[in-house]
Amino acid sequence: MSPTTLPAGLEHGHVTFLGAGPGDPGLLTLRAVEALANADVLVAEHEVLDVVRVHARTGVAVVNTDPSAEPGPGTGTPQLAVVDGASTTAGAPAVRDAAHLVMEAARGGRRVVRAVSGDPGLDTYAAEEMLACAAAGVPFEVVPGVAAAVGVPAYAGVPLRDAHGADVRFVDARTASDRCWTEVGASDGTVVVTTTLDSVGAAAGELVAAGRKPDTPMTVTVAGTTTRQRTWTATLGTIAQTLKQAKVLPSPEGGRPVIAVVGERSAAAQREQLSWFESKPLFGWRVLVPRTKEQAASLSDQLRSYGAVPHEVPTIAVEPPRTPQQMERAVKGLVTGRYEWIAFTSVNAVKAVREKFEEYGLDARAFAGIKVAAVGEQTAKALIAFGVKPDLVPSGEQSAAGLLEDWPPYDPVFDPIDRVFLPRADIATETLVAGLIELGWEVDDVTAYRTVRASPPPAETREAIKGGGFDAVLFTSSSTVRNLVGIAGKPHNVTVIACIGPATAKTAEEHGLRVDVMAPEPSVHKLAEALADFGAKRRDAAVEAGDPVTRPSERRPGARRRRSTT
Repeated sequence: MSPTTLPAGLEHGHVTFLGAGPGDPGLLTLRAVEALANADVLVAEHEVLDVVRVHARTGVAVVNTDPSAEPGPGTGTPQLAVVDGASTTAGAPAVRDAAHLVMEAARGGRRVVRAVSGDPGLDTYAAEEMLACAAAGVPFEVVPGVAAAVGVPAYAGVPLRDAHGADVRFVDARTASDRCWTEVGASDGTVVVTTTLDSVGAAAGELVAAGRKPDTPMTVTVAGTTTRQRTWTATLGTIAQTLKQAKVLPSPEGGRPVIAVVGERSAAAQREQLSWFESKPLFGWRVLVPRTKEQAASLSDQLRSYGAVPHEVPTIAVEPPRTPQQMERAVKGLVTGRYEWIAFTSVNAVKAVREKFEEYGLDARAFAGIKVAAVGEQTAKALIAFGVKPDLVPSGEQSAAGLLEDWPPYDPVFDPIDRVFLPRADIATETLVAGLIELGWEVDDVTAYRTVRASPPPAETREAIKGGGFDAVLFTSSSTVRNLVGIAGKPHNVTVIACIGPATAKTAEEHGLRVDVMAPEPSVHKLAEALADFGAKRRDAAVEAGDPVTRPSERRPGARRRRSTT
């Protein structure tokens, strides 16, 4: 489209209609992430705002759907509320017609992303807004997304087609006409129905009235592709009673659809074999991770891969040493050749040295000629990000003891300098210092940072900890046990307690906690694996006994928990 055809003020503006998928943030396409990163204005339905917002650049103007607003006069389209200072014209009202606001946001060459749930090609409002852009001469593009009607059955383990290639029909029960119901009722293929929770029974009744047999299998999935997903299997004639017996209530997230799949080839036997998502070992578990956000990132990602919902609560805060002179002398010693080795025992130690380097205008080149040791893989990753490849990482246990097992003894023939720089926390143990001295090395044991107890988490989190709102808590050190209990209280007795090693487990027991899971070796990733194994065994036991699979937080308060031998 030629810029000369654009209305005044809209030259070079552009709108991307973007499908955000059915709920799982991981279903965003690469093209969607790219478009979000380049957006000047983000216009998003409230259901998908959290999914897309994390990929937008800092300072992007955000316009959020207002779920309480009535449709715009004469348009039938949703209205939008301006947030984050995103108003595109001075004095613009807070709530505007969606299509008009999208075009207005494109003024002056702005790049606008209009994000909708599912796929924009299946969104009635998005189609109207595209037509409005076309009529106004605003250039636009469409980035398809995973439609809920396709993505949710896949996550529920309900195939829509098999080797027989049955016909598949899609129906939106919220807008379907009598003719539409008649057509799908006359078919013997699979029907995917988009509806609401309180209208599932009515949709099933429409299909029966249109000719489908009451004993036709039906699955209903709510909160599809998220860790709140739940799926029920019944028939057209029994689904209403099944949901009633399960005490399923309408979702407070009224905008997100419920997906029902109807057809002979969507039977329960197939779902039992293909339900890969809801059968993850920690599916839906709320897991408390008492570490700083930087430390918890990779651990939280691993927990999500098991289906868990990690909740990070820092239990310590890192502060500079009270007297910085010792650290300053040591860093200067690095430059002047005072040390043969520098040993990093934590990510925080790397951060402390890096900050001191930046203060002096130094960079990774200052490590030239110095051997570098890291206590474990996470510390090694922090060093590599700094531009330093460690010379020594323990081949076995990732701890001070493991580091000492691989550390070479001082040899006056091969080692011109006998001194080691050890930057660490003020409360670190003496294991490494004593071991290095025993190997013949001189050690400059320097306080690089202080660890202090973090501020208490929000009241809601504290109540969840004490009231059994979390399914599990991962303790990665004795200090995390002491600090969490100190700032938030003792976890409820239904919460699964997982500890990284014997010392941490002993501290937990001293605080009155029963330890259910212990890592086979002192690694945060092995700890997460051990918790996942615990969850899988717990799930298998429930299925074998014919009991419903529940999370620990859903158990009766005071119920006795089985101790894991993991």
